[in-house]
Amino acid sequence: MIDELLAQFLIEGREQALEASADLAALQRAPHDAARLDSCFRAIHTLKGSADLLGLKPLGRVLHVAEDRLGALRGGTEATPDFTRLVAVVDQVERWLDALEATGVLPADADAVADRLLAVLGSVDGGAPGPVAGRDSAAPFAGKAGIAIRYTPRADCYFAGDDPIAIISGVPDLVELRVDLREPIDDQALYDPFTCNLVIQALSTADWSLVEASLRLVRDQVELTQQARAPVEPAPVEPATPIEADAGRRTLRIDAARIDQLADITDQLVVAKSGFGDLAAQADRLEGGQGLGSALRARQVELDRLVASLHATVGRARLTPLTPLFGRFPRLVREIAAGLGKTVSLDVEGGDVEVDKAVVDGLFEPLLHVVRNAVDHGVEAEAIRLAAGKPAQAVVKLAARAVGDQVVVEVTDDGGGVDPARIRARALSRGLIDETAASVLSDADLIDLIFQPGFSTADTVSNVSGRGVGMDAVRSATAKLGGRVEVASQLGRGSTIRLILPIRMVLARLLVVAAGHELFGLMLEDIVEVTRVSANQVVAVRAGHAFVLRDEVVPLVWLEQTVGGVAGSVSAVDRVVVAKFNGERVGFAVDAVKDRIDAVVRPMSGLLSGAAGVVGSTLTADGDVLLVLNLAELLA
Repeated sequence: MIDELLAQFLIEGREQALEASADLAALQRAPHDAARLDSCFRAIHTLKGSADLLGLKPLGRVLHVAEDRLGALRGGTEATPDFTRLVAVVDQVERWLDALEATGVLPADADAVADRLLAVLGSVDGGAPGPVAGRDSAAPFAGKAGIAIRYTPRADCYFAGDDPIAIISGVPDLVELRVDLREPIDDQALYDPFTCNLVIQALSTADWSLVEASLRLVRDQVELTQQARAPVEPAPVEPATPIEADAGRRTLRIDAARIDQLADITDQLVVAKSGFGDLAAQADRLEGGQGLGSALRARQVELDRLVASLHATVGRARLTPLTPLFGRFPRLVREIAAGLGKTVSLDVEGGDVEVDKAVVDGLFEPLLHVVRNAVDHGVEAEAIRLAAGKPAQAVVKLAARAVGDQVVVEVTDDGGGVDPARIRARALSRGLIDETAASVLSDADLIDLIFQPGFSTADTVSNVSGRGVGMDAVRSATAKLGGRVEVASQLGRGSTIRLILPIRMVLARLLVVAAGHELFGLMLEDIVEVTRVSANQVVAVRAGHAFVLRDEVVPLVWLEQTVGGVAGSVSAVDRVVVAKFNGERVGFAVDAVKDRIDAVVRPMSGLLSGAAGVVGSTLTADGDVLLVLNLAELLA
């Protein structure tokens, strides 16, 4: 039972720590934001209750005082809020969560660390009310067996998001329930509907562990007593507030591995159903088989629709918000900046953008490299910033936005920017380019050299960077996710590293063509038409060829030649695939058009990762690998 609770705590605890961290970051900018203060209080309160339930005493002690501090801020008894101390608490909570996930226990120095944090936090008078002393929680149910519960909600529990009646209704196997006033109400006084004045007593016949688990979030407000006397069969008492039987089933936590397995099966189904076209063609060639071929094609249309719907549904199920990923960076930025002697704040936007789980899982490492470089290389030392008229505290912004079927993740700093001249000098000194090549490179081409393996502009090696490993890994990791990296920089004003990635894996409609002895897939969205062109329609134009299509001169290239093969013969031209890029048509001569299929295109990995002109690969119904080409890149 404890292992299950710990696993659940690690999931929910990270979400609550993330929420508290985001709220504190907002409160540092707007200290009087009541909504953010209430949200942070709820997150800390929930974390504390869970920590108490699991017996994580150092964690519970720190969170209890942090909750008191937030309560004092909400009550107005602390006029000058200092959120830096609370940020340190949340950072430490995240470190303890990391340790719990790795080892299942808190580190050996947890008590000492907690003592140091408590010394920084101080104490706040008027903390949370505990259970009423000297009261016997079992008294109302004397002579009855079970677990007697006395639940005294905090006076401000409504502001923490607690519903005491709903909480007690969630206790399993309730057989008795009694709700009383904690303090008598003076009829002459103004009634305060926002203050909870209840004492709830109940009796449950469930196991102790189940009762305790159901009250884990308010465990500090509950007294439990095991009654072992002879049971007296009572009449069941209906909960004060009815709860829908299926209210808790509207959402369901599923192991991510199961979704991944379902996605793999769906992808295999996409490949398998592509074979129906070949079966229909074989049936047509049989004597009297045209009827069977037509029936197979009709079934294929319906199967195509169902598989496409299934693939889209599984794709949506795999979408997850970027918030948990982005939430890992504020603490990292504070730690990196502190190690470099800099003051840097991190602004985060767009965490609610949802992206395929595989993209989220693979994005942390490249983002970490980019953020490290922004803090180390991008942000200047405080003296340099002040001399340039900038504030001493630098700002790094991590943002995401959805653009069509892609997500754009940007890391922007307000530092010194990228100096192309410095990059040119460093690349020459390291032998990455020669003088001839350097003389013809544009500023954009020079900036692109930061992605070369072994390149670094750092003058010294630090714990953060300077070893020539980083930006090349960013480009490689992004390419493996099916994306690309762009850089925009202004000298003296800062830089933006932009990662452009697919939101989810979608079914691509491909035209399968033959070029030489190989088959290739072409994205149908790039193709305008497929036409026949005879040899006498092809004319030489300077070093190339062209043909006339409905009074328009269209350049002609051989697909086999563009992928590294030999040039085709004009006399052999027959089938031409016409594509359109930037308003201009281009014809690609192919040997044959084989099929049109729906496929799941996977990014290339290994030696072909990031290869120009290759979108990715997919499998044919026969199990062969089919390279999918990017026609625009082939012409670049």
